[in-house]
Amino acid sequence: MRRRPQSTSAATTKPEVSEEPIAPSWVAQRPQRSPFVWLTLFLAIAYGSWGVFHYQFESLPAPLTAEQAGKRGFSEFSALEHVKALTQLGPHSVGSDALHQALQYVLAEAEKIKKTAHWEVDVEVDSFTAKSGANRMAGGLFKGRTLVYSDLNHIIIRILPKYAPEAVDNAILVSSHIDTVFSTGGAGDCSSCVAVMLELARGISQWAHGFKHAVIFLFNTGEEEGLNGAHSFITQHPWSKSIRLAIDLEAMGIGGKSGIFQAGPDPWPIETFAAVAKYPSGQIIAQDIFSSGAIKSATDFQVYREVAGLSGLDFAYADNTAVYHTKNDKLELLKLGSLQHLGENMLAFLLKIAASSHLTKVNTMVEEDNKGQSTAVYFDILGTYMVVYRQRFANMLHKSVIAQSLLIWTTSLLMGGYPAAISLALSCLSVILMWIFALSFSVLAAFIIPLISSSPVPYVANPWLVVGLFAAPALLGALTGQYLGYLVLHTHLSNVYAKKKQISPVIQADLIKSEAERWLYKSGSLQWLILLILGTYYKIGSSYLALFWLLPPAFAYGFLEATLTPARFPKPLKLATLLIGLAVPILISAGGFIRLAGTIIGTVVRLDRNPGGTPDWLGNVIVATYVAAVMCLTLVYLLSYIHLPGAKKSIVLSTCLLFGLSLAVVSLGIVPPFTKDTSRAVNVVHVVDMTRSFDEKQDPRSYVSLFSSTPGKLTKEVEQINEGFRCGRDKVVDLVTFSVKYSCWTFDDTDSGWSESDVPIMHVDSDTRGGERITQVLIDTKGSTRWTLAINADEIEDFTFKGSSEELVLVGDMSSVDGWHIMQFSGGKNAPTKFGLTLFWMKNSTRLDHKVEGKREEGTPLLKLRTDMDIVTPKVDRVLSKLPPWCSLFGKSTSPTTFSFLSNLPFNF
Repeated sequence: MRRRPQSTSAATTKPEVSEEPIAPSWVAQRPQRSPFVWLTLFLAIAYGSWGVFHYQFESLPAPLTAEQAGKRGFSEFSALEHVKALTQLGPHSVGSDALHQALQYVLAEAEKIKKTAHWEVDVEVDSFTAKSGANRMAGGLFKGRTLVYSDLNHIIIRILPKYAPEAVDNAILVSSHIDTVFSTGGAGDCSSCVAVMLELARGISQWAHGFKHAVIFLFNTGEEEGLNGAHSFITQHPWSKSIRLAIDLEAMGIGGKSGIFQAGPDPWPIETFAAVAKYPSGQIIAQDIFSSGAIKSATDFQVYREVAGLSGLDFAYADNTAVYHTKNDKLELLKLGSLQHLGENMLAFLLKIAASSHLTKVNTMVEEDNKGQSTAVYFDILGTYMVVYRQRFANMLHKSVIAQSLLIWTTSLLMGGYPAAISLALSCLSVILMWIFALSFSVLAAFIIPLISSSPVPYVANPWLVVGLFAAPALLGALTGQYLGYLVLHTHLSNVYAKKKQISPVIQADLIKSEAERWLYKSGSLQWLILLILGTYYKIGSSYLALFWLLPPAFAYGFLEATLTPARFPKPLKLATLLIGLAVPILISAGGFIRLAGTIIGTVVRLDRNPGGTPDWLGNVIVATYVAAVMCLTLVYLLSYIHLPGAKKSIVLSTCLLFGLSLAVVSLGIVPPFTKDTSRAVNVVHVVDMTRSFDEKQDPRSYVSLFSSTPGKLTKEVEQINEGFRCGRDKVVDLVTFSVKYSCWTFDDTDSGWSESDVPIMHVDSDTRGGERITQVLIDTKGSTRWTLAINADEIEDFTFKGSSEELVLVGDMSSVDGWHIMQFSGGKNAPTKFGLTLFWMKNSTRLDHKVEGKREEGTPLLKLRTDMDIVTPKVDRVLSKLPPWCSLFGKSTSPTTFSFLSNLPFNF
């Protein structure tokens, strides 16, 4: 080997270590962050996220006319004619004349479809009246209740090929409900669904000659009263035995894209839908949230899964959820393109599965030993493409990513040694502090808002206010928390670099900042890795989000930033690393995060299920917590960039300015909390209270009660109504299914418009006290076919319930909630009003009054009964006519109508 020539001086002197500090080539310019660049980047990310949301959820197909769609296509304009006809009838609840007219309209349209069907297609139309029945759901919203129904009417269309007799044995069910709650005409919930089904049936009747299976369209009634329509069809109609797959159409808002929010248990339906739908829309995160019980709602799909054991799909419109079950669920707010979107997707899907030989092989329920491995994980990308894969693959993929991530982290820590381990711990501390401060700042704002605003929830009609009211303080808190962690990490790295004498102090300071920045960025990946581990362990389908927020940023960092040796000096993070790392996660999840925020804001309108029972700030805290969580999860990578000099001050000032302006807008009332199109949910009920304690006689107490499930006082509303209302918490109204703890009431002019002959009767027919105490009670609800009965479960072990001629509820496992078993009854005009209730007492029953929190609760009844009447008394009529335009009546299965009798049966009967 040739040796390099040495100079004389080098040969005669000993080599010495140079004391001159080593400087990396990039430190000619100290790392800076331009305020303008980073403010622009923030705005660009926000605008890009909004763009993703708009394209994914707001971009709708052009509606087609009947001529454009043709005989075999789907026409939104034709479907809108059905919506218009149904909404013009006004509210059509069970038992109303309007519902009878709606049924006749659907029946007439079904007969038209039958007449115009393809000559090789059979169309059968059945007007079905369900007899009395009872439903006890195993879980969900109606757990612990018995739902009884009678005289429900449905319209059913069965379409099948004329020359394929085997098709009658295997059918696909498409279902929705015609009935509405009493407070709305139901353009969205669910006249839009009925209209889509009628137009689909028309189109299918031109295609079905090539089918292998029948398609059944069920237009049921009774859904709004407890899923009774679906239950009566599944348990009573002969066609239900042939159903192999169920598709339910629902709405919890009005219009927009109808997306899948429940699928399975068999994955084949969602896999087929994803393959053929023109505008696929669906997110498993919605399924996870719905199944968790966080959203207090239920759909007919629960009946099809629990009672019939069917697999299938559940679709729902979810735009503008604040109008749900209010007067604003109206045709004027139904976006053009909404029906076209659902109709075209459904038509393509039905054509595919009705001609498939796989339908008969659909697994009706996932096997127990399968442990959910075949259930589907699904999500759409921009409403254009749907990704579907099974839980088994998800587990393999996630575990592979987790193993590789842990291997990389372990290798990195081994190479970095003890200082790297401390740096990792401190970077994790920065994430924890980021969460603490973001949540604290945002929740603090949630407490401040009710103190300065006329409404505790001033953003319902203008959801964009949430950006300034909650996102701004959450961002400020996240930045503050992460910066404190940055300072602690900076101190640790300063001690590490202080031992490296060959680096000058000036250069050393820049290296410390750059390395701290890198650790903060990597802590974001660690945060998502932990979420991925938890999601995989509990088999949460939504954990795919953690995968996308972990891999692309980690890949970008590894590709552009990672070093193979700790001897290389750290450099400031490149802007390209951030842009490449965040592009895919934003594309996949930004729309869903914004959509969920809108849904949460809309549900605040009906947050207080026991009016006055929750603090006014609770809705704000829920919204603030969600916003802060999203900010911490998604901005952890971006915030790691702005701790170098130049960017923090401008971002902090801008955030504070946005928060201050938002508070000013709210406090000055520049924008109203509610409008005529986004209303506050209220109830106006004429109550005749016949409840009594022990065996005392009680004269009727008649009054009108005004209460709201929207947080906040009713002072402004009462002033405008001016009908002698008094408001407060000193009059608790027990409406059996819930209690009103804050309300306004008036006794003035409430003796007219009702008759004592309508007062329900509960009479003890016999009381046997042998080895087992059995009490028989006769109940006469008089003119009411909608009532609720509560049975004291602390004293009663079980019961049977008999109608006029048949047993409706047999002895079974009587469950309870808060010490009461609730029975809800709804039926048509021909439903019975006289019943027999047999009570089986607990063997250790004492029949003594209970003690609650150390106080004697005198008069705790054995039974509580509320009967609702379709009556508007003169007093209620005046109140409704003066109701402010920003208020709307709100209805649900458990709420009273505009008139109710309250009665009870005390223990000492």
